[in-house]
Amino acid sequence: MGVRSDMTLEWQLREVGKEATADTVHSALAAVLAYMHSGSPGRRREGKELVRLLEAARAAAAGAGEWHVVRLLQDSLDYAEGRILRPDFAERYRLFQDGARSERNRDFVASSLRAVHEWLVAASEAYLRDHPGASAEEVLGHFRAQRADTGFLRAPDDRPGRYVVPRGMAETSLWLERLLKSDRIDVEDPAAEARRIAGSPQALALLAADQDGRLILQAAELQRRTAGLRALRAVVDDGNATEADLQRALQGNHWIFGGRYVGEAARRRLVPGDEVDLPLIRADGALHIVELKRAMGLKRPLIKRHRNAWVPADAVHEAVGQAVNYLVGLDEHRTRIRAEFGIETRRAGALVLVGHPGLHPDVPEEEVAETLRTYNAHVTRVEALTYKELLDHAERSLAAGGEPA
Repeated sequence: MGVRSDMTLEWQLREVGKEATADTVHSALAAVLAYMHSGSPGRRREGKELVRLLEAARAAAAGAGEWHVVRLLQDSLDYAEGRILRPDFAERYRLFQDGARSERNRDFVASSLRAVHEWLVAASEAYLRDHPGASAEEVLGHFRAQRADTGFLRAPDDRPGRYVVPRGMAETSLWLERLLKSDRIDVEDPAAEARRIAGSPQALALLAADQDGRLILQAAELQRRTAGLRALRAVVDDGNATEADLQRALQGNHWIFGGRYVGEAARRRLVPGDEVDLPLIRADGALHIVELKRAMGLKRPLIKRHRNAWVPADAVHEAVGQAVNYLVGLDEHRTRIRAEFGIETRRAGALVLVGHPGLHPDVPEEEVAETLRTYNAHVTRVEALTYKELLDHAERSLAAGGEPA
């Protein structure tokens, strides 16, 4: 997708203008809007000049210290260059329907889910009629074999051999596909109403002001963390789990890495060509990156015997080397990253999560951990850790009622 300029982008930029206070930012935004309307009547101008003007507006916001406007303008750039899809962009900024959520998008997703479920039931019944006594795994295998036939394509009768995606449907289909594959569709349980009430700012303020209420909030957070830890351990123990599976299980659970981290950075691509797995923000505002490798699914040894001692194997050295390369890139682009995103990378560090003691059943678990601790003592800015040791630390901290160390 090329550079995009449309009504959705214009409305979002006008909302950004309401958040800006500096005259330099308003002037830069006015230049963007003037360029968009400088073309033929009824059409908004696109092209590299639009990207340049948006980048200039972002730089003006950074120079004025308006970091929330910097983030908004980064979204404008991402949308213009096709990294954010239109339904997500419009929904994120509530650009239509007077700020309400898009009922059309909701109904579209609901009808799509209903059609998928109806087709699944009908196809399952048809398969079972032809294969009575088939197991659940055989039914699933039947659907896996049809995975390649699920495209949103049309074949016009007057153009044999040609396929058409109607204009506007390609992005909608891509958005729906990403939505269905993500964790943004929740199947609510009977406690949904209770969660809604407890999620309101007024209710939370009342609970936080009361001693018993604080205990309720602490218990709810403990339950959430325990469930997240249990889900992560299941993925770690799965020999087929990929790095992407581990990343999904860790996202939103930065507490596992310890109380010195206050959250996750919104952007994973800070340096051209590099995309970190988990960017964490320390309490001092500095970046700390987490590089994820496979756990029980690691196909290579974690440690090896060298003379009379255990030493880290190539899998550890390669992962640490990759993390070091990330840190070098962050150092080289430190000034730009701080100006554009307000993230300090001078003191950035890295954690490499790799492997599991279970990969070496003939080696005592403590021997594996001690080998990596000895290695870490001689490496600066990067630490290597097994998933099991991370989980065990977090579990002991939860049991003690504190933060993981």
